[in-house]
Amino acid sequence: MDFLDVKTDFAFKKVFGSEESKDILISFLNAVDLFDGKQKIASLTIVDPYNIPMLKGMKDTFVDVKAVLDDGSHVIIEMQVLNTEGLEKRILYNAAKKYASQLKKGDGYSLLNPVIALTITDFVLFDDLPDMISRFKLIEKKELIEYMDDIELIFIELPKFTKGEAALDGVLDKWIYFIKNAGSLDYVPKNLDAELQHAFKIANEANFSEEELELQHRKKDWVYIQKSSIDLAKRQGLEQGIEQGIEQVVMTAYRAEVKVALIAQITGLDDEQIKAIIRRIQMDEK
Repeated sequence: MDFLDVKTDFAFKKVFGSEESKDILISFLNAVDLFDGKQKIASLTIVDPYNIPMLKGMKDTFVDVKAVLDDGSHVIIEMQVLNTEGLEKRILYNAAKKYASQLKKGDGYSLLNPVIALTITDFVLFDDLPDMISRFKLIEKKELIEYMDDIELIFIELPKFTKGEAALDGVLDKWIYFIKNAGSLDYVPKNLDAELQHAFKIANEANFSEEELELQHRKKDWVYIQKSSIDLAKRQGLEQGIEQGIEQVVMTAYRAEVKVALIAQITGLDDEQIKAIIRRIQMDEK
């Protein structure tokens, strides 16, 4: 029995964002405790559910699931596999955009409902914070009084979760273990709630078409190339100088058929600089 890595593309969206996934998403969000124990989610509506053609592109480093909860709150659940430039600003921008876009012309501000942006990262984002889960909202700096809680950012950093299966304690541990490790498991762990069993069932490769499996494996390879390119840049930067390291990244990505615009995003170079590096190295290799 093999399971897809739910940290990438449509596997994440199919598990958490399909029409059949409402019980799974409710269980996961209640385990994260979005409302600090003040309320539980009883029902929700998934916005823009799973759709293969929308996920074929290779340019995005994240996939998201959007839902409207039974109290009217909007939740954006995002799985981010690479720490790209401007990530934190983009997350805040998307949350603010979702908040503002609720109103139509002439609507009163009282109609605005809270927005929660829940971001799961496959890397450490906050080195100074020891906890796996961090929460941010507007507060008064001196007295730490909340201004309002209509926009809240919640982050789950997967590398900070180090528990093995035997040490799992509670539903949240089991959900994080599932997200982090499903792709490397060949069995369903014991003592799981019905929603977690359902999640493993959906993630089972046997339930995917050949097209879906091919797209998933292509995206997983793409992510591996991006991570390897970044690691190579760091190593080459230390061993042979930053310039040579960046050139190695450019050529590695180019030979893997990564688009010039995406190489520019990874390296910080502009299109012409990248094209010049490619031409020069190709000439040297002749």
